[in-house]
Amino acid sequence: MTAVIEPTGEVRESQELGARLQHTLHRHPAIGPASVLVASVVAFSIANPRFLNATNLSLLIQQVAVLATLAIGQTMIILTAGIDLSVGAAAILAQMVMAQTAANNGVPGPLALLFGIAVGALTGFLNGWLVTRIKLPPFIVTLGTLSIYTALGLRYSGGASVYASAMPGILIWTGNYVNIGPYQLTTGVILMLALYVVISFALTRTAWGRHVYSTGDDPEAARLSGIKTTRVLLSVYLAAGVIYGLAAWILIGRVGVASTNNLTNANLDSITAVVIGGTSLFGGRGAVLGTLFGALIVQVFQSGISLAGVQSLYQVLAEGILVIVAVALDQWIRKVRR
Repeated sequence: MTAVIEPTGEVRESQELGARLQHTLHRHPAIGPASVLVASVVAFSIANPRFLNATNLSLLIQQVAVLATLAIGQTMIILTAGIDLSVGAAAILAQMVMAQTAANNGVPGPLALLFGIAVGALTGFLNGWLVTRIKLPPFIVTLGTLSIYTALGLRYSGGASVYASAMPGILIWTGNYVNIGPYQLTTGVILMLALYVVISFALTRTAWGRHVYSTGDDPEAARLSGIKTTRVLLSVYLAAGVIYGLAAWILIGRVGVASTNNLTNANLDSITAVVIGGTSLFGGRGAVLGTLFGALIVQVFQSGISLAGVQSLYQVLAEGILVIVAVALDQWIRKVRR
């Protein structure tokens, strides 16, 4: 005879509460990062009341615009169980094409902008083609194209920077200020938010979006159900490339100069924002809204730690801890399926 020990009422209630929380986070992955963002804002505002100052919050949102835009493309790719290490290099290449063709080659501003976005799209297409046609792992592909796009950007620009004074107005339009009550945003921030709305709608309300999630969750099952997974993957990388081109436009307006020294940490920062935002590195689960929260969390920690007078190394430490916690939470949430 084997004795079976039944859990007590308190233990059973605790298990049921954990299961409900697990299912809730699985259905709504943005809840976790939203909670962390609110808690971070409250903590830093207590540490320094100046954190909630309209000027500081306006600057914080302006600074997050480029990273948050790049993270949209990174989210789409990670949703398909891939990863893109060439994010920053692709955006820099697109940026240099925009600025150089307008400032040094006499190309009209609108056409130079289109050239830059087209270059971003081309970088995404190349990544997608290598992944879908040559069947190379996304990590290896984008690790290689990171070096290729970096070298092309340096070769094309000759290492020279192009300043706002030499560029037409449309290229620096994303740096124009927009006053909303006591807050001062930029048109680049408005563009970034519009992209989140569009991509969120595409991923949650269209057949294409459902195919993206299905491909990332189980590509073989998706293929057997009639989804053209190769086309879906290629379209995701292409769309991500277009977004990198738009991020390059926002970057020019934000910093007022096109330089190959910009976005030095964009690759890892974009992945950090996506992971903290609740998107699973294993694909098939996540939301771009969570990514926006993740990007804001990264920026809130940078600003809050600076205002609190704490050494910047602790900001890096905090980001590392957040990433590990986010991945551990994702592993726990994924047990719902099993």
